[in-house]
Amino acid sequence: MTSAVTTDTSARPGYGQLLRTPGALGFVLPGFAARLPFGMLTISILLLVQHTTGSYGSAGIVAAVTGISMALSAPLMGIFTDRFGQSAVLVPVVLAHSAAVSGLAALALAGAPVWALALAAVPTGASVPQVGPMVRARWAARLEGSPLLPTAAAFESVTDEFTFVVGPVLATALCTGVHPAAGLVTEATLTLIGGLVFAARRASQPTTHAPSATGEKRAFALSHPGLRVLIFAFLGIGAVFGGMQVSLAAFSNEIGNPGANGLLYGVFAAGNMIAGIAMGAVAWKIGPRRRLILGYIGLTAAASVLWAANSMILLGALGLVVGLFIAPALITGYTMVEQLVPANARTEAFTWLTGSIAFGQAIAVILAGRLTDAHGSSYGFLVPMAATALALATLLALRAKLAPKAPSRIVNASGTGTAAGSPSVSEAGTTARAEVTASATASPAPVPAARNRLNERGMGHRVPVTVD
Repeated sequence: MTSAVTTDTSARPGYGQLLRTPGALGFVLPGFAARLPFGMLTISILLLVQHTTGSYGSAGIVAAVTGISMALSAPLMGIFTDRFGQSAVLVPVVLAHSAAVSGLAALALAGAPVWALALAAVPTGASVPQVGPMVRARWAARLEGSPLLPTAAAFESVTDEFTFVVGPVLATALCTGVHPAAGLVTEATLTLIGGLVFAARRASQPTTHAPSATGEKRAFALSHPGLRVLIFAFLGIGAVFGGMQVSLAAFSNEIGNPGANGLLYGVFAAGNMIAGIAMGAVAWKIGPRRRLILGYIGLTAAASVLWAANSMILLGALGLVVGLFIAPALITGYTMVEQLVPANARTEAFTWLTGSIAFGQAIAVILAGRLTDAHGSSYGFLVPMAATALALATLLALRAKLAPKAPSRIVNASGTGTAAGSPSVSEAGTTARAEVTASATASPAPVPAARNRLNERGMGHRVPVTVD
């Protein structure tokens, strides 16, 4: 089991310093191998079912059932992971997922009706291994209270997007150039191998949080209002992914070049990856809440013009811009989990966000599929526009709930001070953590008003000063 490590805060946080964290490469590399297949799943289902049924609407239903099943099962998987450990959950899950995907592919090739494919999609989605949240939980455990946490969140977003650059391109090439089911077969195989290798890296797993003998109640991630706001924001991001996948595939067919789908989606994901790299390399002077809102405003504006693209070059350029604005919202949202949710519920929190993306993607796939079948690809692009606008309105209305609470002081009979009223001392920032720890063994001292003001605003870094 891993524990938080001490980092040199005098050095500017960066990817080099992050990857020099003891034990990091031991879970980063197998973690990437285990999550690469996830980028192949939805597009492989879409292409296979569309091939066997001739309908994007039917393909969208099957893909959507997969996403909804994943969204519903992911938080439960996160709860079990926090309680029993990553390996105990991951091994049976990857075995079940490989079997479920193989069954779905066999049914599709046999010409099964859509309702049968939808039924088979339920275990396929419910068994998607939550490797990304598990990797993020390992980073959070290793770097708790460190200014490297935002860099780790950016690095994970870059890793995710790299899988969505490689995954759709690989799946499209396999489905169109080898066999319509080749994408799903490859996804099942890679999930099994990568998941088992990642599960074997037990040394870096976070500490499990089984119920204590003292009867201490476990804090569920969804009980924290800030996380619920992030879930709404991530629904809109998922809708962008789902709407883009369906509409880009339909647009490629409309122009007579089905293979262009992988290229167009790869350009979109590349924009996200480029922005993610930049996010992790910048020492931000504005707080995470403001970064999230600004990033989401840009995402909504960019998604609102996709429907007007009438050429491959223009659509590629607009897709790149959309990708550039996804990263700031996505990375910042994941970073804020460390401030808003206690350590014993973080894997669950990450799976709620991942599940929210999957749910938004699933609904968007259904709606965009129906619109595309009826009116063409340009109407499918209206789904990301509407979803991001709705999510942005929710985010603006409830933004106050994204501010972490500063820990209050409780003075016991002996006169020593301890921090309370906060699930994690790190919510108040790294500086507050050090001072609260010191105060546990010394007489309490008044906290300067300026520092309280920074804590209330959710300062996530020591340097530079964060303004939100």
